[in-house]
Amino acid sequence: MIFLTLTACGQKQMKTPENAMDKFEEFKEKEKFIEDNTLFYPGIGDPTMRPILTDKINIVASDFKEVANSENPTDKKYQEKIELGLKRFSDVYLNLDTEDRERICSYVEELMDIVNLESSDGQLNDFMYRFDPTEIIK
Repeated sequence: MIFLTLTACGQKQMKTPENAMDKFEEFKEKEKFIEDNTLFYPGIGDPTMRPILTDKINIVASDFKEVANSENPTDKKYQEKIELGLKRFSDVYLNLDTEDRERICSYVEELMDIVNLESSDGQLNDFMYRFDPTEIIK
Protein backbone atom coordinates (compact mmCIF):
# COMPACT_ATOMS: atom_id res chain seq x y z
CA MET A 1 0.00 0.00 0.00
CA ILE A 2 2.82 2.40 0.83
CA PHE A 3 4.47 1.65 -2.53
CA LEU A 4 1.27 2.53 -4.39
CA THR A 5 0.92 5.75 -2.42
CA LEU A 6 4.51 6.76 -3.15
CA THR A 7 4.14 5.87 -6.82
CA ALA A 8 1.01 7.96 -7.13
CA CYS A 9 2.55 11.05 -5.51
CA GLY A 10 3.19 13.75 -8.05
CA GLN A 11 1.11 12.01 -10.68
CA LYS A 12 -2.23 13.56 -11.32
CA GLN A 13 -4.59 11.13 -13.03
CA MET A 14 -6.30 12.86 -15.90
CA LYS A 15 -9.65 12.27 -17.50
CA THR A 16 -9.38 12.26 -21.28
CA PRO A 17 -11.89 14.66 -22.84
CA GLU A 18 -14.50 12.91 -24.98
CA ASN A 19 -13.49 14.62 -28.22
CA ALA A 20 -9.73 14.23 -27.71
CA MET A 21 -9.26 11.45 -30.28
CA ASP A 22 -10.96 13.53 -32.98
CA LYS A 23 -8.88 16.56 -32.03
CA PHE A 24 -5.64 14.56 -32.25
CA GLU A 25 -6.59 13.47 -35.77
CA GLU A 26 -7.56 17.02 -36.77
CA PHE A 27 -4.22 18.21 -35.41
CA LYS A 28 -2.30 15.63 -37.42
CA GLU A 29 -4.19 16.44 -40.63
CA LYS A 30 -3.73 20.20 -40.59
CA GLU A 31 -0.93 21.82 -42.53
CA LYS A 32 1.86 22.93 -40.25
CA PHE A 33 4.73 25.40 -40.25
CA ILE A 34 2.90 27.78 -42.56
CA GLU A 35 2.47 31.49 -41.98
CA ASP A 36 0.21 32.26 -39.03
CA ASN A 37 -0.39 35.95 -38.42
CA THR A 38 -2.29 35.31 -35.18
CA LEU A 39 0.97 33.96 -33.71
CA PHE A 40 3.19 36.33 -35.70
CA TYR A 41 4.79 33.25 -37.27
CA PRO A 42 6.19 34.00 -40.74
CA GLY A 43 6.26 30.36 -41.83
CA ILE A 44 9.24 28.07 -41.91
CA GLY A 45 12.40 29.64 -43.24
CA ASP A 46 13.58 26.50 -45.05
CA PRO A 47 10.62 24.84 -46.82
CA THR A 48 12.55 21.55 -47.14
CA MET A 49 12.29 21.25 -43.36
CA ARG A 50 8.47 21.44 -43.33
CA PRO A 51 7.79 17.70 -43.90
CA ILE A 52 10.52 16.70 -41.44
CA LEU A 53 9.19 18.94 -38.67
CA THR A 54 5.59 18.03 -39.47
CA ASP A 55 6.37 14.32 -39.11
CA LYS A 56 8.13 14.90 -35.80
CA ILE A 57 5.29 16.94 -34.28
CA ASN A 58 2.69 14.49 -35.58
CA ILE A 59 4.52 11.70 -33.75
CA VAL A 60 4.10 13.73 -30.55
CA ALA A 61 0.36 13.84 -31.29
CA SER A 62 0.36 10.06 -31.71
CA ASP A 63 2.24 9.71 -28.42
CA PHE A 64 -0.37 11.86 -26.67
CA LYS A 65 -3.14 9.79 -28.23
CA GLU A 66 -1.48 6.63 -26.89
CA VAL A 67 -1.43 8.06 -23.35
CA ALA A 68 -5.01 9.30 -23.68
CA ASN A 69 -6.12 5.79 -24.70
CA SER A 70 -4.29 4.17 -21.80
CA GLU A 71 -6.03 2.96 -18.65
CA ASN A 72 -4.33 5.51 -16.44
CA PRO A 73 -3.35 8.74 -18.22
CA THR A 74 -1.41 11.04 -15.89
CA ASP A 75 0.26 14.40 -16.26
CA LYS A 76 3.60 12.64 -15.74
CA LYS A 77 2.99 10.27 -18.67
CA TYR A 78 2.14 13.19 -20.95
CA GLN A 79 5.22 15.05 -19.74
CA GLU A 80 7.34 12.00 -20.56
CA LYS A 81 5.90 12.07 -24.09
CA ILE A 82 6.75 15.77 -24.36
CA GLU A 83 10.33 15.01 -23.35
CA LEU A 84 10.58 12.21 -25.88
CA GLY A 85 8.95 14.31 -28.58
CA LEU A 86 11.23 17.29 -28.09
CA LYS A 87 14.28 15.03 -28.16
CA ARG A 88 13.21 13.95 -31.64
CA PHE A 89 14.08 17.46 -32.82
CA SER A 90 17.67 17.22 -31.58
CA ASP A 91 19.00 16.18 -35.00
CA VAL A 92 17.60 19.35 -36.61
CA TYR A 93 17.73 21.72 -33.63
CA LEU A 94 20.66 23.74 -34.95
CA ASN A 95 18.80 24.29 -38.24
CA LEU A 96 15.82 25.86 -36.44
CA ASP A 97 15.50 29.58 -35.96
CA THR A 98 13.78 31.12 -32.96
CA GLU A 99 10.41 31.40 -34.71
CA ASP A 100 10.45 27.72 -35.69
CA ARG A 101 11.32 26.62 -32.13
CA GLU A 102 8.51 28.83 -30.82
CA ARG A 103 6.12 27.25 -33.33
CA ILE A 104 7.10 23.74 -32.21
CA CYS A 105 6.39 24.78 -28.63
CA SER A 106 3.03 26.22 -29.61
CA TYR A 107 2.11 22.95 -31.34
CA VAL A 108 2.99 21.05 -28.16
CA GLU A 109 0.87 23.52 -26.20
CA GLU A 110 -2.04 22.78 -28.58
CA LEU A 111 -1.67 19.08 -27.78
CA MET A 112 -1.52 19.89 -24.07
CA ASP A 113 -4.74 21.87 -24.42
CA ILE A 114 -6.50 18.89 -26.02
CA VAL A 115 -6.01 16.86 -22.82
CA ASN A 116 -6.09 19.80 -20.39
CA LEU A 117 -2.46 19.32 -19.37
CA GLU A 118 -1.44 22.41 -17.45
CA SER A 119 2.34 22.11 -17.46
CA SER A 120 5.15 20.72 -19.55
CA ASP A 121 7.22 20.71 -16.34
CA GLY A 122 9.59 23.29 -17.84
CA GLN A 123 10.44 21.22 -20.88
CA LEU A 124 9.16 23.71 -23.45
CA ASN A 125 11.28 26.42 -21.88
CA ASP A 126 14.30 24.14 -21.86
CA PHE A 127 13.74 23.29 -25.53
CA MET A 128 13.28 26.91 -26.48
CA TYR A 129 16.19 28.43 -24.59
CA ARG A 130 18.38 25.49 -23.57
CA PHE A 131 18.59 26.83 -20.01
CA ASP A 132 16.42 27.17 -16.94
CA PRO A 133 15.80 30.86 -16.24
CA THR A 134 14.53 29.98 -12.75
CA GLU A 135 18.04 28.96 -11.72
CA ILE A 136 19.80 31.75 -9.86
CA ILE A 137 23.11 32.73 -11.37
CA LYS A 138 25.72 33.61 -8.77
